[in-house]
Amino acid sequence: MNADPKTRLDIIAFRVNWFVERVCALLVGMMVVVIWFGVVERYFLELGATWTEEFSRYLMIWAALLAVSCGAYYREHIGLDLVRKFMPVKAGKVLMVLLDVISLVFFIFLTYYGIGTTLAGKTQYATIFGMTMLVPFAAVPVSSALTAFQIFASMLRSPGNSHDYAARQGGTL
Repeated sequence: MNADPKTRLDIIAFRVNWFVERVCALLVGMMVVVIWFGVVERYFLELGATWTEEFSRYLMIWAALLAVSCGAYYREHIGLDLVRKFMPVKAGKVLMVLLDVISLVFFIFLTYYGIGTTLAGKTQYATIFGMTMLVPFAAVPVSSALTAFQIFASMLRSPGNSHDYAARQGGTL
């Protein structure tokens, strides 16, 4: 039996995470295809395509940075969870709140300054494509904003684990 989500924010956070997970999978899939094309092209077809390495790098950066928001949704802090397990329950809760606040401030800061960097990228050009660096640089503020949102949503979520929440929803909302 699926439990109803407690708040509208939980529903939005779940759906945003669901979408971002699929975007990350698509980006990684595209990266694999581009890299394989680059290998086949270099050793067998000899077409002279020089764009595969740079394009796959941008795909990897976008996928990795977007995946940070997924980790924030699930509250996956591997090393910090280990430390918390050895602390008294009350101290562990204080640590989690403190870490959430520090993380939220950091990702808001990164979003703010990432926007400036992205706008500065309008005048910089990629080595091979000749396109502006606006799209590659945009990965930082976009992923930081998504991560800040997921941290905020997880701070307001019940103390239960987000894995449990997603499982209770049956994987869909």
